[in-house]
Amino acid sequence: MTSFLKYKLSIIVIILVSVNVSCQTTRHGTDSKIKKEKYKKKKIRLPEIDLSNWKVTIPEGTGKGGAISVEPPEILDYATNKTLKPYMYNDSTKGALTFYAYPTSATTANTKYSRSELREQMVPGDDNTNWTFKQGGSLKAKLAVDEVSRDENGKYHKVIILQIHGRLTNEQRDLIGQKDNNAPPVLKIYWQNGKVRVKTKKLKYPGVNSIGILHEEAWTDDEGFNFEEEVGFRKFQVEVKVSDGKMVVSLNKTEFAVYDDFNMKRWGIFENYFKAGNYFQSRDEGSFAKVSFYELEVNH
Repeated sequence: MTSFLKYKLSIIVIILVSVNVSCQTTRHGTDSKIKKEKYKKKKIRLPEIDLSNWKVTIPEGTGKGGAISVEPPEILDYATNKTLKPYMYNDSTKGALTFYAYPTSATTANTKYSRSELREQMVPGDDNTNWTFKQGGSLKAKLAVDEVSRDENGKYHKVIILQIHGRLTNEQRDLIGQKDNNAPPVLKIYWQNGKVRVKTKKLKYPGVNSIGILHEEAWTDDEGFNFEEEVGFRKFQVEVKVSDGKMVVSLNKTEFAVYDDFNMKRWGIFENYFKAGNYFQSRDEGSFAKVSFYELEVNH
């Protein structure tokens, strides 16, 4: 083989190797770019929670009964609402809606505790349309308690994460001469020291009449029920199903608390609405809690 032919073959080999390397580099660069783009897309996640039928109350405002509430449609713009943003905001790394609360002077009328909590409105912007046990309802929530402060004994402060609150009709309110429509909460679901705890109401005197039963004083708390699983700061799922004379609460679809005695049957006299969020149960200086909801769905 002549020197000239050897030279030409060398040139061809070099060109082929260069093209192959170039193609591999281009493919590798393209693959890396696609992977980076996918990674970036995965990093930004927003919660898929419909707030069309919820209003929120936050620890902002003036004095007892002066806590600020925001209803639909304004609540739908919570992500850009300067008043709400410190207490209700998207965590786009988790894909969650986070509620932050700490003790302030701004509370609702019937409590000493502050909250960043949603209140169901069956008709957006209207507190007067609610549901009864006979009509039924269900709530499903996936959430996690992200952070909670501790008391002086080292125990975590309690947080109410879900509720069913009772409500008097206008006629019932006038019948007993009460100034507002407030009735007791028939269900409170707590996060307490890493476990989920359920409390409901029972009658002090089972034979109380149909007028006496409307008074808050006719009811008292039951002894409460703790689910066995320790959820800690992990995600967990709670479902609440209500029907005529019966209430069932489940944790992660594996543990169930069933209430179907005469107390639930007599509770049917009240209207009700669901609540969800961060109803913080402490007035300690420097205390706080953060609760994140990944899913929240209500049906009737």
